[in-house]
Amino acid sequence: MTYELVDGNALAGIFTELLSRDATMIQAECGACGATAPLATTTVERDEFAVIVRCRGCTHTLLTILNEPAGSRLVIGAVRSLVL
Repeated sequence: MTYELVDGNALAGIFTELLSRDATMIQAECGACGATAPLATTTVERDEFAVIVRCRGCTHTLLTILNEPAGSRLVIGAVRSLVL
């Protein structure tokens, strides 16, 4: 098996494809309880500072989006995988 070693610019196409989809249909797998469900079925807490995405099954935090002066920050929590 061979692989190609490139820099982070190679992520541009991958992230563009991932984020240009209907995010509510992305399947999130919880690393805490193993449940897999569309993001649309998660529980979301939000205010002006943050959006917290929780697993509906076990309430662990899957993702957090922080609203900061310099932009948004995505913090990965218990999400094991995201599948289009």
